[in-house]
Amino acid sequence: MRISDSISCSQFPCLDVNHDGYVIADLKLDPHSISMLKISEAAPKDSGDYYYAGGEASYETTTLLAFQDAGFDFDSFDELTNKGIYLTSAVKCAKTRYGIKPGTIMECSRILEKEIGLFPNLKVIMLMGDVAIKAINFIAKRTGADRAIPAGSTYKIRNGEFYFEDIRLFPSYVQVGPSFGIEKSKRKMIAEDISRAMALLD
Repeated sequence: MRISDSISCSQFPCLDVNHDGYVIADLKLDPHSISMLKISEAAPKDSGDYYYAGGEASYETTTLLAFQDAGFDFDSFDELTNKGIYLTSAVKCAKTRYGIKPGTIMECSRILEKEIGLFPNLKVIMLMGDVAIKAINFIAKRTGADRAIPAGSTYKIRNGEFYFEDIRLFPSYVQVGPSFGIEKSKRKMIAEDISRAMALLD
């Protein structure tokens, strides 16, 4: 299965994102092999920095650093994929400002919901930041459930035990972008969250 052939946005109704920055991974994989999904907030300004872009893509660099911080010696995205880990963003277009409007997150969560549904053997979803948390809550509410992640600061809720259907959810912090290398305390907590999530894959 190729991800970019399986999900897409055709209407582009959102007004507070850059549609020229729209990107979905052009990645071919066996959907049954994926057991962990890691969701960041939005696509980067430059699609060459996105997951699976190759080279020195910033999303790849910071993701590998985060796993290495957690004690996992992954040197490439191929190794992550072989371990059953898939990376994506809640919003498929690039941001135009710091925040993203709730309506945009809700609209894009419909694509994310289809993306999650591609993987029948998911055990874990990591939610990297408030946008990813809001997106999974929109999805949960559409299924008739309560919000999957309660309101509150990530610091207070990140050690809680949350589920979407039978999938364990880990709320964490934004892990891609320049702030990852600056905010040492959050980087340490991201590593802790990855360790806890990875423990459920074994």
